[in-house]
Amino acid sequence: MEEIDKLKEDARAGRIGSDRLIDVIVSLQRQLQAAKERIEELEKQLGGAATAKVEEPFSMRAEEQRQEARGRKKRKRKDKKRRGRLKSADKVKLAERTEAVFPEGVERRDCKLSHVRPVWRLENGRAVLVAYQIYRGPRKQYGKIPGVLGRSEFGMEILLEISHLVYVIGLSFDKVCQLLKFFQNLQLSKSQVDSLLHKLARHWEQEFDALCTLLANSFVVHADETSWSLNSVWALLSEKARILLYGVHKDGDTLKLLLDPELFAGLMVSDDAAVYANFTQAQKCWAHLLRKAIKLTLQDPEEPAYRAFADRLLEIYREACRVQRDGRLSAAGRAAKVAELDDAILEMCIGTWIKELPPLEGPQDDYRLLVNELMRLMLAQQLFTFVLVKPVAQPNGETKTVSGTNNEAERTLRGAAQARKTGRTSKTLKGARRQTILTSVLESLRLYLKTFTLQSVIDEVQGWLAAGRSCFTALVKKLKLQLPQQSTLEKIFPVPSG
Repeated sequence: MEEIDKLKEDARAGRIGSDRLIDVIVSLQRQLQAAKERIEELEKQLGGAATAKVEEPFSMRAEEQRQEARGRKKRKRKDKKRRGRLKSADKVKLAERTEAVFPEGVERRDCKLSHVRPVWRLENGRAVLVAYQIYRGPRKQYGKIPGVLGRSEFGMEILLEISHLVYVIGLSFDKVCQLLKFFQNLQLSKSQVDSLLHKLARHWEQEFDALCTLLANSFVVHADETSWSLNSVWALLSEKARILLYGVHKDGDTLKLLLDPELFAGLMVSDDAAVYANFTQAQKCWAHLLRKAIKLTLQDPEEPAYRAFADRLLEIYREACRVQRDGRLSAAGRAAKVAELDDAILEMCIGTWIKELPPLEGPQDDYRLLVNELMRLMLAQQLFTFVLVKPVAQPNGETKTVSGTNNEAERTLRGAAQARKTGRTSKTLKGARRQTILTSVLESLRLYLKTFTLQSVIDEVQGWLAAGRSCFTALVKKLKLQLPQQSTLEKIFPVPSG
C-alpha cells in the first residue's frame, strides 16, 4: 500500500516517466494472471468451480411443461386409474354379506327399507365389508347399526384398534395403514385414519369429563410432567382414572383445573417441584432423593461421607417398605415405626443441617441441598406417608399398595418424551386435545377391565353404545358425584374467539 501511495504521489507531481508507468502496469497484469491461474488450480483440486444456483426447476416434468409453453406438441398422458371415493352402490356390490337392521320396538312388517350402508368390520382377525339394510319405521324411526358411530363406514373395533396403535403404542399413521393392510387386508389412507381418530375423540369428550371428576375424588394420585412439542405433557394417575394432558402449561393454574389443592382430600405422590407444594397430604418421591444421593458417590468416589450417606438413605427406604408390607402392625404400630424412621433421618442429617452452611461449590453444595431437602420433607411429614396409607382398590377389583415413588407416572410419560426427541408429536392444540381424550380413556380402561386386550376393550366400549353410558359415568353416578357445569375439557383447551 505504501508503494501504491508513493506511485500516486509521483504521478501527480510529474516525477514518474512513461516507461516506469508501463513497467508497473505490466507487473500488475502478471500478478493478476498468476492469481487467476492459482485459483483455477485450486478449483481443480476441490472438484471444479461451484455450480451456479438455478432458480427454476430442472426436472423432466418441468422441461416438458416449458416445451408445451413454447408451442411444442403436448406429450400423451397415460390414463390414470379412477381416484376418489367409491359410490355407496359400488361399495355394496363388494360386500361379503347383507344384514337387515330394524328400529327397536317396531314391528318388522311396519318397516320399509330406507337405504343400504356399507360398513367395514373386523371379524376373525380380518376386515369384512358388510352391507347393512337400514329399515325405517312409520314414525321415521331408523334402525341403528350395532357398534357404529353415526354415519361412519367403519365399526367401533377399527376405531379402537387405530387409537391404540397411534396413541398407546406410538405408531405413525403410515405404519398403522401398513399394519391394517398386511394383517387384516383393510386399505386405509392417512386422511381416513385422521378422520376416524377425530370422530372417536369427539364422541368421548363426555367420558373425559367423567374421568376428571373421578380423578378429583380419588384417594391417591401420582403426578409427573415433562416438556413436549407444545408446552408440556402431564400424567395424573389415580386408582379411578388415568389422565394424560398434552400441550398444556406446567403451572399451578393448569393443575388447579383438575386437582385444586384446597379441595383435593387425597394423597399427592410427586417429586419436590413447587407446583405440588400446597397439597394437604403429600408423599415425595424417594426415587428422586436416592438418585441425588447416588449421584454424589459417582461425582466424588473418594469421599467416604457420600458413600455412607447414600447407603444409609437406601437402608432407611428399604426399612420403610418392609414396614408397609408388614401385615402384623396396627395403625398405632405403623405410626411408631414411622417415628423411628424420622429419627433415623434426623440422626443422619442433623450434623450438617444445624451448621446452616452457605452455598458451596460442586458436590459439596449438592450434598448440602440434599440434607436440607430431606430435613424439610421429614419435618413436613412427607417422607413416609406411603407407609401409613391403606391399599387402594381399583374398579376391576385389584388392590394396590401406595408406592413411595412416582415411577409409574414417569414410565407413563416415557413414550411422550421419546416422541418429543424424534419429532413425532402433535404440532397443533387440536391434535393435543384429541390425543388427550383418546389416551386418557384408553389408559383408564386398564383400571376397569380384568384383562386389557383389544377384544375386551371392544366388548366394553360396544356395551357403552348399547347402554347409553360408559363405565366411568356409571361410577360417577354410583359415587353420587356431580359433573361440572362447564366442561373441564373446554377449560383446559378453550376454543379461541373469532
